[in-house]
Amino acid sequence: MTILENGCMFAFRHTCSPVAYIAVSIKTGTRDEGIRPCGLAHFTEHLIFKGTENKSATTINSCLEKLGGELNAYTSKEETVLHATVLKEDIRIAADLLLDIAFNSIFPEKEIEKERTVIIEEIKSYKDSPADQIFDDFEEILFSGTALATPVLGKTASIRKIRREDILSYWKERFIPENICITVAADLEEIKIQDMINRILQKYHSSRQRAATSNPTLCGHPSRIPIAAGGLKPFIHEPLHHHHQVHCIIGGPAYSLYQKERLPLILLTNYLGGPAANSTLNILLRERNALVYGVDTAFTQYEDTGLVTIYFGCDRENFEKCKSLIFKELSRVTDMFPSQSVLKRAKKQLLGQIAISSDNGEAQVLSMGKNLMVYGHIPNQEQIRAGIEAITPEDFRKAAIDTFNPERLSILAFR
Repeated sequence: MTILENGCMFAFRHTCSPVAYIAVSIKTGTRDEGIRPCGLAHFTEHLIFKGTENKSATTINSCLEKLGGELNAYTSKEETVLHATVLKEDIRIAADLLLDIAFNSIFPEKEIEKERTVIIEEIKSYKDSPADQIFDDFEEILFSGTALATPVLGKTASIRKIRREDILSYWKERFIPENICITVAADLEEIKIQDMINRILQKYHSSRQRAATSNPTLCGHPSRIPIAAGGLKPFIHEPLHHHHQVHCIIGGPAYSLYQKERLPLILLTNYLGGPAANSTLNILLRERNALVYGVDTAFTQYEDTGLVTIYFGCDRENFEKCKSLIFKELSRVTDMFPSQSVLKRAKKQLLGQIAISSDNGEAQVLSMGKNLMVYGHIPNQEQIRAGIEAITPEDFRKAAIDTFNPERLSILAFR
């Protein structure tokens, strides 16, 4: 990891591929909108593609595509990420584009109005997907009264309220070098890539950035209001919906990004309902009882809290049975100390999944950016392996007791 001349963090990973990947990760998301209308972070992410001091929206949209490359972005509760994939000989063009739109967007009024309509349509389409909508609703209820309750897309009423001055104030406050990590994975020389990015940053270090970084209230990771996990109350909410299936989430608060117990919980959630067909809940609900098409367990980590969820969809007549089987399995894992053979298999599977995922260049730059933002460094594969291998049966059981205690779990079902 290197601190670049303007204060951005930079990390590079060498690959053996003709394809290069670059990401610009900004430590800002939905929880950083403050008192401004919700959905502002995601709205801003859309609008930075709509024109800069140097490029039109049309130029931005076609710049990489005409080279066979890809340009994309996403917003979450705690980060905004711009990323691109190109042939390695085109990495300068991709870097120039990403840094231009991050630092020199102009937010034309006419584009704001057009994109407002696009985002409202995105919200409507999302509501037509209960398997997606239920996750937003679950977090909105569980984190009620905190900045994590806000849905990333915002709500139609709040999107209508967003004005250009809201976007500009948020952008100037959050899109500053001290909040930004630039990561690259390519078959190129690291020092040449670093020098190239420094030159591009000098070109785009406009008066707006100089003013922002000289203001002590704006630089150095603007503060976030912490979430008190102990204040999150469990709930049961089963509203009537007109869907073919019942959609359900069982979940509750979990460890944060900075708690050492998070590794055993990652292992536990993967064991219970990870992507593999041999996960415990998939075998129980699908393979043995044919009650669901799939069941997923997830562990979402935030800066100061976390969230575990078990999601499934099933026919109405099977809903109670699915719940009963899930809670029975959760009771089993909270009571047991897994044998060394069970733990060894679970660790092997997780390590394999991590290794295969890290072989993807796009996944590499996104993971590198996340680690830089959160920890200020990037753990290597040996460190990751050592952390997982060190997990004991006691660690595994403690993670289960802390997070899957029925008294702490909430239920949201679209019935």
